[in-house]
Amino acid sequence: MSVSPSSSAQAAREAVARQLRTLRKEAGMTLVQLAAACDWHHSKTSRIENALTGPSANDIRRWCAATGRADQAQDLIVQSINAETLYQQWRDQVRSGLRHIQESRVQFFRGTELFRVYSSGLVPGLLQTEGYATAVLRIAADSNDLAEDDSAEAARARIERSRLIHEPGHRFVAVIEETVLHYRIAGAEAMAAQLGYLLTAGALPAVSLGIIPIASERTHWPEETFHIYDDKLVAMELVSAEVRVTQPSEVSQYVKTFERLRSMAVYGAEARGLVLRAIAALH
Repeated sequence: MSVSPSSSAQAAREAVARQLRTLRKEAGMTLVQLAAACDWHHSKTSRIENALTGPSANDIRRWCAATGRADQAQDLIVQSINAETLYQQWRDQVRSGLRHIQESRVQFFRGTELFRVYSSGLVPGLLQTEGYATAVLRIAADSNDLAEDDSAEAARARIERSRLIHEPGHRFVAVIEETVLHYRIAGAEAMAAQLGYLLTAGALPAVSLGIIPIASERTHWPEETFHIYDDKLVAMELVSAEVRVTQPSEVSQYVKTFERLRSMAVYGAEARGLVLRAIAALH
């Protein structure tokens, strides 16, 4: 069973909390006793053990010292830091503008050989037209209350970045839900252009475009949109944050989920037929 993308970060935080709770119990200490030894209120101990509050490095050192396991502190500190940095707040990222985000990832994209993306809501970024991308990024700008809307410049930067699908050394495997073709993210003209481009891009040698039909019998439910870069990183965009997963076992889980979803998709003439029907529905 796959999990919500936010769970990767939360699960990492909970793993630290479980280990701290285990140290307390092995030391035979109650919540109140541990709190007294660490010189803080017992409610803080409870929040940490329930993964409601991420402990600081100093909190972990004091906890481990109080339970007689100071040797565990450094490993737990590293683990806790990794858990907290799984979340990258959107507001921190967009502070320099949406265009900056697009341009900052060019080198990373150029260093990636295999892109895999499953999308349940939008046409994947590397397959977007400028009109569609502008509409998508304008929504992002509105959602984040940006002082300056640079969605048009960001869209042009995204299209510039997307040219790498025409360059040798990259493969792009996309699986989208059929509903993506029907969501009116942009006006009718921009949507028609976007859907028309999918017909062109889907025929490129380096691109594999699969579409999961609405009417198909599912062997796996729709998931949150996620991107897999080679076998090293999985990225998911949530409302408030971007989650980045690098743990090999978790990356492997997403790869397996992607393959399950990919097996339900149609390709070639069948996929083109779904796109053509979506274009016809615009009129």
